[in-house]
Amino acid sequence: MASPAISKSPLQRLSTYKTTLTPTVTATPTPVGNTPLPLSPSSSSLDTFSSDPIFSNFLSPDFNPTQFSSAALSSGSAASRIEKLQEGLRLLDTQLRNEVLSRHHGLLHQLSSIKVAESSLSSLRSSLSSLQSSVRRARAELSDPHRVIASQTHQLNNLHSTSLLLQYTIRTLRLIQKLRNLVDSQPDSSKWDLSKAAQLHFEILTLYNESQLSGIDVVDTELKWVTEIGSKIREEGMKVLEKGLESLNQPEVGLGLQVFYNMGELRGTVDGLVSKYKQIAVKSVSNALDMKAISGGGYGGGGPGGVQRHGTPQIGAGAKAREALWQRMSGSMDQLHSNLLAVWHLQRVLSKKRDPFTHVLLLDEVMQEGDQMLTDRVWDAFVKSFASQMKSVFTASSFVKEIFTIGYPKLFTMIENLLERISRDTDVKGVPPALTSEGKEQIIAAIETFQTAFLALCLSRLSDLVNSVFPMSSRGSVPSKEHISRITSRIQEEIEAVQQDARLTLLVLREINKVLLLLAERAEYQISTGPEARQITGHATPAQLKNFTLCQHLQEIHKRITSILAGLPTVAVDVLSPALGTIYGVAGDSVTSLFQAMLDRLESCILQIHDQNFGSAGMDASMDNNASPYMEELQKSIIHFRAEFLSRLLPSSGASFAKTETICTRLVRSMASRVLIFFIRHASLVRPLSESGKLRMARDMAELELAVAQNLFPVEQLGPPYRALRAFRPVIFLETSQLGSSPLLQDLPPSVILHHLYSRGPEDLQSPLQRNKLTPLQYSLWMDSQGEDQIWKGIKATLDDYAAKVRARGDKEFSPVYPLMMKIGASLTENES
Repeated sequence: MASPAISKSPLQRLSTYKTTLTPTVTATPTPVGNTPLPLSPSSSSLDTFSSDPIFSNFLSPDFNPTQFSSAALSSGSAASRIEKLQEGLRLLDTQLRNEVLSRHHGLLHQLSSIKVAESSLSSLRSSLSSLQSSVRRARAELSDPHRVIASQTHQLNNLHSTSLLLQYTIRTLRLIQKLRNLVDSQPDSSKWDLSKAAQLHFEILTLYNESQLSGIDVVDTELKWVTEIGSKIREEGMKVLEKGLESLNQPEVGLGLQVFYNMGELRGTVDGLVSKYKQIAVKSVSNALDMKAISGGGYGGGGPGGVQRHGTPQIGAGAKAREALWQRMSGSMDQLHSNLLAVWHLQRVLSKKRDPFTHVLLLDEVMQEGDQMLTDRVWDAFVKSFASQMKSVFTASSFVKEIFTIGYPKLFTMIENLLERISRDTDVKGVPPALTSEGKEQIIAAIETFQTAFLALCLSRLSDLVNSVFPMSSRGSVPSKEHISRITSRIQEEIEAVQQDARLTLLVLREINKVLLLLAERAEYQISTGPEARQITGHATPAQLKNFTLCQHLQEIHKRITSILAGLPTVAVDVLSPALGTIYGVAGDSVTSLFQAMLDRLESCILQIHDQNFGSAGMDASMDNNASPYMEELQKSIIHFRAEFLSRLLPSSGASFAKTETICTRLVRSMASRVLIFFIRHASLVRPLSESGKLRMARDMAELELAVAQNLFPVEQLGPPYRALRAFRPVIFLETSQLGSSPLLQDLPPSVILHHLYSRGPEDLQSPLQRNKLTPLQYSLWMDSQGEDQIWKGIKATLDDYAAKVRARGDKEFSPVYPLMMKIGASLTENES
């Protein structure tokens, strides 16, 4: 008997009341259609199951019966578990029964609906079978007409294709007959209407290929004849085209191009012609420089092939081989000219001619945008080959290298003539020329190697000549006139050899400029210096004679080169200006020290004027017909200089050397001008100056003018210094009141007038020389470094001192020279401002 403390499980409780429980029928809505009713336990049973620790495992989605059985066996209560499970089964069975009973009417209704559906499906199956039978009958009735229609359609297509093929065949045969009639009408193929024949030929082949007439015997038989006629048309068309290009006949070239355009072969034909001319141009260069061919033609001597190692002809055959080389080069240039002109003519006709039916420009059929011009293709190929050949012969053939290096002006002239001929012959308005500036530069660059070698050879020849005339090892030797003449003559020859071309002339002049600088350097090295070169008291020393010779040689070189440049453009003169200036400077340097020593001597003689007494009022001084002692010494010095030095440097006639300016005449002119100016300056400083002193000074001026004119330079050609000397002589005799309005003052420097007026003023009006306690030489040196405005400032200071002294004494009047000097100084200040 079970213990009352142990409560019964829910399944046990359900089994206890199973006989007493009355099923409860739940009112449910009648299902609509065929929707099944839900068959599930009541919510109370599910709640009981879920709260039970054993049955809740069966509601878990991951329930595992093996694990549950193992747990039941291991717990030792398997029997009780079986009993409880059976109770649960009974409870579920009862619940299901109740559910079926409660939904009895709905289940019956569902059953009747299934029967109705089965009946409908049976009827539908019968209808489908009938429909399939009808479709089979319709298919059988339609398939036969379809087969008939498809067969007849295919037959119609074949008939149509056959008809078209017959039409194309007939048309092709008619075109062939037209072509045959055209050919048969003129037995001579050169008289055919090539343009029409080419058009018919093109139409026949186009129709044959597009219509796929291959395999038709009658057409294939005729096509062999058409192919043969096509070859004749091409042959005759090419003859007309080449003849037109050779004679530069535009109508013939246009006809030939039209023939190939009508045949559809224009681009290929033009490309073939351009390639042909390219090959001819390239081959002409190779043939021109083929030393074996030159020697094999009888120019190379009797050796095998006539050519020795490095492409050098046999001994004695060099002159003939040289001439043959130049002839072949000339022929190559002519060949290139004719080829390029023909291609340019072809290009010109292509750019003008249009097809008469389609109006298509033929050039557009040959070239696309961005394509290279036809002439450029030929020129580039020639220049590339020419540059390669020139580079090759420069390194591989010493004979050709020597010829083209020495004869580079001829080679360059040949190229220039070629470029000029091409430019001239293709200079047609509205048509691009055959060559561009870039193309011309390309061929010039191709011979640049020989240009460099030629310029180096030119420099070497002239430098060797200068080095032989002015050797560094012998400083004492002086070249002869013949040596100098050889140098100038050689320079003239080098210029004349390239004078026809301005660019090459400038290049040669640059090398000559280097040579002249070398010559100046060597001549400067030969100049003698030291006391012997500067002595002026005795006879000319060997050192001075050597310097005189160098000076004359350099003068001659300067003169000759300048005369050569007279016929050349200004730019050529600019190239040689640095070297000519250097030569001129070196020539001057060779005698400058001597001229400076002579000038110093003459200035020292003039400075002795301040040792003379020009203030004596005695008649003896005024009646003395002899020159002053300082002037006599000055005259002797000038005569000595003329006899010993200047006579060796200047022409014998003063008039003749004054007409031609040379280095020495320039130095003598400068020295003469300085003597006159220096004398006037110090004559104006003489104080006091009496009337008899004025006469003596005037006589000294006349003696000075005579000495300078006879021994130095024609005084009338000295300009302002001479006019100042001639003006100063009457000025010293004018009254002070007349000086201010005298026109003579225009020819005198203001400082000369101001200094002379001191000799007319009172003693308390000190001159700058007296005020600053300077010697005449010191004051003269200061004046050389100052301008007229600075000299006036020094004079103005003495005038201010004089005015202060006058005011200090209480005098009411100034000396007449004071206002005149202030007036002259004021005008000088105004001019400066």
